[in-house]
Amino acid sequence: MRVLGVNAIYHDPSAALVVDGEVVAAAEEERFSRRKKGKRPVPFAAWELPELAMRWCLAEAGLEPGDIDAVAYSFDPALTKPADELGLHDPWDHLRITYAQRAPGFIATALPGLDPAAVQYVPHHVAHAASAALASPHRSSSVLVLDGRGERASHLSGRYQEGKLEILAQQELPHSLGLVYESLTEHLGFLRSSDEYKVMALASYGKPRFLEELREVIRATDDGGFQAEAPDWSRWAPPRSADATLSEESWRGPHADLACSVQQRLEEVLVDLATWIHAQTGDRVLTMAGGTALNCVANSRIYRESPFEEVWVQPAAGDAGTALGAALQVTADGGQVPDPMPGADLGREWSDDELAAWLRSAAVPFTTPDDLGDEVAEILSRNGVIAWFDGRSEFGPRALGHRSLLAHPGHAKNLERLNDVKGREQFRPVAPMVLLEDAAEIFHDGPMPSPYMLFVHRVDPAWRDRIPAAVHVDGTARIQTVDPARQVRLGATLEAFRARTGLPVVINTSLNTAGRPMVDDPRDALELFGSAPVDALVLGPHLVRRAQMFGGVAGDSR
Repeated sequence: MRVLGVNAIYHDPSAALVVDGEVVAAAEEERFSRRKKGKRPVPFAAWELPELAMRWCLAEAGLEPGDIDAVAYSFDPALTKPADELGLHDPWDHLRITYAQRAPGFIATALPGLDPAAVQYVPHHVAHAASAALASPHRSSSVLVLDGRGERASHLSGRYQEGKLEILAQQELPHSLGLVYESLTEHLGFLRSSDEYKVMALASYGKPRFLEELREVIRATDDGGFQAEAPDWSRWAPPRSADATLSEESWRGPHADLACSVQQRLEEVLVDLATWIHAQTGDRVLTMAGGTALNCVANSRIYRESPFEEVWVQPAAGDAGTALGAALQVTADGGQVPDPMPGADLGREWSDDELAAWLRSAAVPFTTPDDLGDEVAEILSRNGVIAWFDGRSEFGPRALGHRSLLAHPGHAKNLERLNDVKGREQFRPVAPMVLLEDAAEIFHDGPMPSPYMLFVHRVDPAWRDRIPAAVHVDGTARIQTVDPARQVRLGATLEAFRARTGLPVVINTSLNTAGRPMVDDPRDALELFGSAPVDALVLGPHLVRRAQMFGGVAGDSR
């Protein structure tokens, strides 16, 4: 069975392809269109489809639109209610519903040869749930989904067994932990439905001064749901203008305290919800998706404090992942339990020869070293910054060693340096990549392995001064464990860096600059390298040094 999954209704438009139960491809539209987040999540944009991502998925498998057995659309307009009946102020929501009702025709127009009757609607939170449980390596698990909203709910708790979902609880709107967090994001001067991760980072600089008051308005209920409507945030901190500069003083003032208080209350309620699910199922494993599952601090609280032995979070847990989940669910409904997703590297890739052709076409001098890992490690050890492009691009928001910026973790100033390269706020941390075999010595109180950067770990005190750029203000780090058997070039680079420095860690952030999507194709990589102060570009097995290309170096690697 050939199933194309499509996410288009809210934000992060994406497509995924599942063939005979195997995840073949998945990508977000922003990687092709170069428009951050693909589009804004407003009703007027609900008709916009991930046309480029859909076409690429089919081309990757050598398929034509007429070859597809089903298109799984991750929203079911038949389940909706008018926004005012849901307690939401969204006067144009009916437009979103109309677009969803007409999606089969829109998709068939975008993919000539497709029968509109092939389009099947999958409820939004079912698509999220499938993206977690059916993509995970576990045939049976509990599942927890939380986001801003779906058709009429903001949450699903359930259980998957051999591809079948049993729904245990759903929380109807207007109560939504995701919408509460979005509202806070906007109050703090960030972009709603986009910058929630900045609130999580800012929270580490504050104190939970308002936690007791928040416990009165945001709380779990005995039926597996919760009460959560955004309060008047101004009672605790004045609103920030989106144009206002967030000074270092603001990092530790009432805005940070409010972020900290809401973050901690969110964590507490999520632990309560997970504990309730476990009381119903007794399962060993909890799988998670929905935008809230990208909150790695909350995920770690669930891992540490809930009764579940294992917590698995799907790496594209936001709405992008519903394209994958919808395709997996339709596959399961067709009688085939899908295979687990093979990893987050589900996007585009180029052969070594194709990458060399890109470099020659751009008249860029390069080498193809016999020992690429050692040469890159030498640059890193001299405090150079590396733009790293290798293999298939990542599906989801995390850079996991396929489209990354890498630097030395032993220099505290490298946090500020990477944030300057990317043009982003200085309170935001970067993430350490660590060799899997060394991870447990350095990082504690979190799951191992942790390949998708979706949990925070406490940094061992003996290592904090050795890798200061990797340590957040609260003494934690959002790690990615690297298995050299799976990521050969990256693993070899980490091993060579360890041999040179004694550190099995490098710091990593996504390969992009502020306001732009992550680099996806070689042209994107060359454009970034030409405009950002990095010292070298790795393009597959090929190495470009700034000194050779521009006659000078960008950083301290002289």
